[in-house]
Amino acid sequence: MKRKNLPIVYSCSGCSSAAQTANMIAIKMDREDIAEMSCIAGVGGDVKPLVKTAKSGRDIIAIDGCPLSCCKSCLSRHDVKLKHHFNLSDFAIPKIQGEDPDISLFQDTYNQILTLIK
Repeated sequence: MKRKNLPIVYSCSGCSSAAQTANMIAIKMDREDIAEMSCIAGVGGDVKPLVKTAKSGRDIIAIDGCPLSCCKSCLSRHDVKLKHHFNLSDFAIPKIQGEDPDISLFQDTYNQILTLIK
């Protein structure tokens, strides 16, 4: 499948363990050609080429680390409709400042999300 036919995945990438888990999930989806990752900071910052990508009509997957839903909010500012939105607190991912993601929780959540998008 050509990458431009894949859904686009955006993730939170803040400093907490939950945010970095969201980022790791999006990166893994990109590397495994499940989705093409794009830059949520560029969408939130109104960078025209990145907003154009977000509004391209491709399916959008947004992964937020916590209920603040920063990723979802950045996309909604530009009226981007989400096919899937995941808040990792719904998967019992803890939000801990100053800690790295728990690898076993990351892998389990990644597998659950893959099941939900297919």
